[in-house]
Amino acid sequence: MSYASFYKWRAKFGGMDLSMMTRMKELEDENMRLKKMYIEAQMQADIIKKAMSEII
Repeated sequence: MSYASFYKWRAKFGGMDLSMMTRMKELEDENMRLKKMYIEAQMQADIIKKAMSEII
């Protein structure tokens, strides 16, 4: 492990216990899932807008 990797890890997780790190990982995963859902909804809205503009 390089010093840079260690210090980056320590800056992110320093002072946390295992339960806090687990919770943070769960929140990061949920955040990623919600971002994907938002992107899909935006794409669907864009497709609908484009289709509506072509109809008119």
